[in-house]
Amino acid sequence: MIAFNGGNDEVVGARSDRQTVDSPPFSRRSFLAKTSYFGALYAAAKLLPMPALAAGLATYSRLSQTPIVDKGFASVRKIGEGLYATISDPSKGFQTVCNGGFLVGKDSALLIEGFISAPGAAFQMDALRTVSQAPVKGALDTHYHFDHSMGNAFYGANGIPLWAHTDVAKRIVESYGALQGADKAAFLGPIEKAIKEAKTETARKHREGNLAAATNLYNVSNSTVLALPNHPIDLAKLPMKVDLGGVTAVIESYPGHSGTDVIVRVPEQKVVYTGDLLFSGMYPVCFDAQATVSGWRQTLKTFASWDKDTLFVPGHGPICGQEGIALSRALFDDIEEQAQKMRKAGVPAAEAADLYEIPEKYKNIGIFAWDFSIGPAILKLYAEWGAK
Repeated sequence: MIAFNGGNDEVVGARSDRQTVDSPPFSRRSFLAKTSYFGALYAAAKLLPMPALAAGLATYSRLSQTPIVDKGFASVRKIGEGLYATISDPSKGFQTVCNGGFLVGKDSALLIEGFISAPGAAFQMDALRTVSQAPVKGALDTHYHFDHSMGNAFYGANGIPLWAHTDVAKRIVESYGALQGADKAAFLGPIEKAIKEAKTETARKHREGNLAAATNLYNVSNSTVLALPNHPIDLAKLPMKVDLGGVTAVIESYPGHSGTDVIVRVPEQKVVYTGDLLFSGMYPVCFDAQATVSGWRQTLKTFASWDKDTLFVPGHGPICGQEGIALSRALFDDIEEQAQKMRKAGVPAAEAADLYEIPEKYKNIGIFAWDFSIGPAILKLYAEWGAK
């Protein structure tokens, strides 16, 4: 697959054995046709439990009851003056998968998230154009994970600068560029081996969920044109204000989910686009090598310190207020409590990762895949305690 820069003359972090393209060589229509790969995503909905999207509509008066666009797989609602949220529903399609949004001022606009596909990014761009013709200052990935960045190529093909944490380009190449053309059997083999060698039925089911998620990751990586951010965000300059003309966004970086996480905050309107530092109504996804449970919990504590009327657009799940932050903190608390008991009882980390019991009060909380969420959270807690 082609890795190109998204409207600049230099590809950031691209490997030398990959072809690069320095300007959009094809039309929007042909580009979308060439990057349509929904066959690779048909199993994704089973891995992305979706809390009821309507849950917050009646709760938050700032949310428009009527979407400006609704395609089933995602809808866009106004949530403030010049502020819009794109909320995905993977049970109805896989073009977007994660949440995002856009901010519109008198002078310019800012798009948030590249989503999992070029058609997903195109959907958001089209939604923006229904409310404004302002030039787009940039499209920002909140972090590098594939469900937030694989649609970057649409923005790049249309000359829109791609913004992200300074490490995002490198992580995309290392994680997804490396999978392009890789032997699928070799990639999935260790997980299949773990399924066969599982000592309990519970462990086997957890590994099977991991296999399904990893298979989707491989398929999407091998069906995607990779576009790398060409406007890395200088962390030394954060927080950074972005004036769009009457709407001012603040970009900030916090630890937790991926090691490349940034958020977009509009303090004057008490709105925060969190990326995957918040999973609304879902267990947090902690698989990333640079994810940190202690850091993430500190980030959630910071979110909890903001105004009680703050509106959060999460990376996944419905829009929420401070109750969504409280739930995410409570889930981490419960994971830690159970993990601590198992550790004190002498249960090894690898076994403990499969033994967490979901309390009755959390039975309806979504789980992306055990080995992407609860399991690694426990392993990381054990590692943190061991380091101390």
